Amino acid sequence: MTYARNSMPPTTAFTAVAARRNFAGQQQAGYSSSTSPSPSAAGSTNLPDKGKRDWPPQVRSYVQRSFADGNILPDVDRQEMEIKLKKIISQSVEEGTLAIIDWDNLPLPQVMIQDERRRTHSSHFPPLPSKQNGHSILTNEIKSNKRKSAEIEPSDSTGGQSLPWRQSDDRESFESRLSYPDKRPRNGAGPDSPFSKSNQAPEARKKRFQGALAGTSSAASLRPWRSSTTHEVEPTEPKGPIIGRCQDLEKKYFRLTSAPNPDTVRPLHVLEKTLDHLKKKWRREKKYPYICDQFKSLRQDLTVQRIKTSFTVDAYEIHARIALEEGDLSEYNQCQTQLRALYMQNLGGHPFEFLAYRILYFLHTSNRTDMNDVLADLTPTEKRHPAVKHALDARSALALGNYHRFFQLYLDTPNMGAYLMDMFVGRERLSALSAVCRAYKPDVRLRFVTEELGFDSDEDSARFICEHGAPHLLEERDGGVHLLTGKAPGFFDSALKAASARPGVKLPT
Repeated sequence: MTYARNSMPPTTAFTAVAARRNFAGQQQAGYSSSTSPSPSAAGSTNLPDKGKRDWPPQVRSYVQRSFADGNILPDVDRQEMEIKLKKIISQSVEEGTLAIIDWDNLPLPQVMIQDERRRTHSSHFPPLPSKQNGHSILTNEIKSNKRKSAEIEPSDSTGGQSLPWRQSDDRESFESRLSYPDKRPRNGAGPDSPFSKSNQAPEARKKRFQGALAGTSSAASLRPWRSSTTHEVEPTEPKGPIIGRCQDLEKKYFRLTSAPNPDTVRPLHVLEKTLDHLKKKWRREKKYPYICDQFKSLRQDLTVQRIKTSFTVDAYEIHARIALEEGDLSEYNQCQTQLRALYMQNLGGHPFEFLAYRILYFLHTSNRTDMNDVLADLTPTEKRHPAVKHALDARSALALGNYHRFFQLYLDTPNMGAYLMDMFVGRERLSALSAVCRAYKPDVRLRFVTEELGFDSDEDSARFICEHGAPHLLEERDGGVHLLTGKAPGFFDSALKAASARPGVKLPT
């Protein structure tokens, strides 16, 4: 290196070092990526292989009701509700009570969360404590909560004995702690000392569990925040099903919040008389709210007594048919869920009839997933049954868009399937009208629409068209009424789209 004649000498106060070009590309020795497995690889080796669990129908119905739009509470978050629901089901699986719990009458998780919030809110405002020996307990508790040493605050309320957490050596006073700012153990207070926390915690746990195993621990010892004068009785689950002693034929339905009382539960022979009484009363009065309440009470008495016989199947079938007649799909679904479990036990009843209802219900809700499950489980015997065959033909007609065949089946529905088909026949009529308007131009006679779409009269078909906002498409001429299909491009398509978006709404028929 060359310097000028009058320049500084070559010796400098620093040593030139080449700049480091790349920080990310360099890797320090001893920290190779191969020494620490990736989180994904480590986690994959510890995850158990979880198989698909076949949950009982009652649990599936309970989960569906929990997330139904009508049961959602605005003040309960969905994530909090899912955590509570998972806790309920997991606890029932661990305790082996999954098939014993009355899932139909069990409070929903959002209701349980609200109850817990109310109890927590009420516990924040306890009653004022009483006075003992002229001194207020509240005053003593406030004093004991202050962070003071044993030398500063006297312990008069404890009879001259210092509290357990304030027992300490004289050297551990406030002044001595200021004199020993270091944290090193002093005077035998090391890890091997009986006064260290590491040795006190196991001893405390040992005493607590020994007392619990010996049966000497009380509620106050297990719950130090409770008063020692409070005596609580832990609830005990019944070892077996109860046997009712109530003799009343009619009883209002109440949701159970505790163990059932045998004095308010009717035995089987009384429930048989109750069912006959309710059937006669339904034929005479037709008061559905009252009958539904009585049937729910009857079903509850059957559940708490764990009665699963042909009589149980008969009671659920009758309630399901009445709910169908009144269009109460909520109660119908509850009965249908219980009937599926009862039919698996071969207790009699009419499984083919309610299988057909189930297929029609899935047509109403457009539930393709459950429909595929039902079709996959059908046996050749079930497919040959008239009611099931009718429901399958209706499904096939809708899948092929054959509205002519569908409405022929609609007019010849066995049993009570017509009540279910009435719930979605309006939607299918809109679909058929859309197809008619595309296929027939410029108009068709209204009588043709009446016969093809299964209306009882021309007045009913004209009323249906007017109720969906198309009175301008009807024109009276040549001694009859005509539907102007040429003036309705896509008109019924929009109405059909709105109807398909809410399958639970019954359209006018």
